[in-house]
Amino acid sequence: MSRIRSAAAAAAVAASLASPPAAAQRNEAAPEGLLQLQASATAEVAQDVMSLVLGTTRDGTDAASVQAALRQALDAALAEARRIARPGQVEVRTGNFSLFPRHGSKGAITGWQGQTELIVEGKDMAAIAQLAGRIQTLTVSRVGYALSREQREKAEADVAAQAIARFRARAGDYAKAFGYGSMVLREVQVSTDAAPPPMPMVRARTMAVEAADAGLPVEAGKGTVTANVSGTVQMVK
Repeated sequence: MSRIRSAAAAAAVAASLASPPAAAQRNEAAPEGLLQLQASATAEVAQDVMSLVLGTTRDGTDAASVQAALRQALDAALAEARRIARPGQVEVRTGNFSLFPRHGSKGAITGWQGQTELIVEGKDMAAIAQLAGRIQTLTVSRVGYALSREQREKAEADVAAQAIARFRARAGDYAKAFGYGSMVLREVQVSTDAAPPPMPMVRARTMAVEAADAGLPVEAGKGTVTANVSGTVQMVK
């Protein structure tokens, strides 16, 4: 008899594990009145940082002479750029510096070629543009514009507030349209993205400044900052 009772008890436990209570099944069912939606806001913001890349190439029969010529050109440009360098306004740093051999038809090294770059960027666009005209040992290869961190963060905060307001208004309108009296926010995600225009690639010859102190034309343009809000609300009767 005890064996029969033990088997029955084990069967009852297995049945209770396999079949959750009816209340648990009801709780797992998706609640009614859930609404998924999204909203966004976009703003155009003036670019306030200019990036100027200057560079040059040198050729020679031996690596040492080419390297020395590159260094001489870079040092002269650095000396000119450091005269106007100011933290946050005009930042100066060196870029790519490379040296590689040239090979003849039989694979032997016939010469050497190298290139170097100087990068100047900052908020003082007028000073950077004038600097391009005073540097004579390097030529302009790229010019670009971007948002500073302060400008981007301010723009992101503004468009995020607009997107959130649109999300709430849209959720309320939809709730009323479906016959509900109000709504409760369940979950939400907010993301922002700043998309600057691409940095134009220009030919060094066309951008070379012929006259000393001839400034580079400056037209920063605008970048786009977007905020997206998506989430789920519970519509309430």
